[in-house]
Amino acid sequence: MARHSISAIKFSKVYPMYVQKAERKNRTRDEVDQIICWLTGYTKAGLQKQIEQESDFETFFAQAPAFNPASSLIKGVVCGVRVEDIKDPLEQKVRYLDKLIDELAKGKAMEKILRG
Repeated sequence: MARHSISAIKFSKVYPMYVQKAERKNRTRDEVDQIICWLTGYTKAGLQKQIEQESDFETFFAQAPAFNPASSLIKGVVCGVRVEDIKDPLEQKVRYLDKLIDELAKGKAMEKILRG
């Protein structure tokens, strides 16, 4: 996905889709929030503020308090692309998040999702 298109996507538009995907598989919004906060360093309040401000993905990740260094342990394929091979830093962060939400929806334990 080209940087110009992914950077302009509003996180607040994608967030409900993450929650719906998780809830369809009997997971919770709190688990989605926990994953997002683990990856980005946002608090729940900070995450909510980003949603309310309708930040795009570029802003959402640029303002992230502390992108988790353990994110480099996230491996696998999302949308036919191996996340560890993505060169564009923003696209890689978005795909890391997609991969973590996929793992949640597939029933993986939170300790494993959070690389703990």
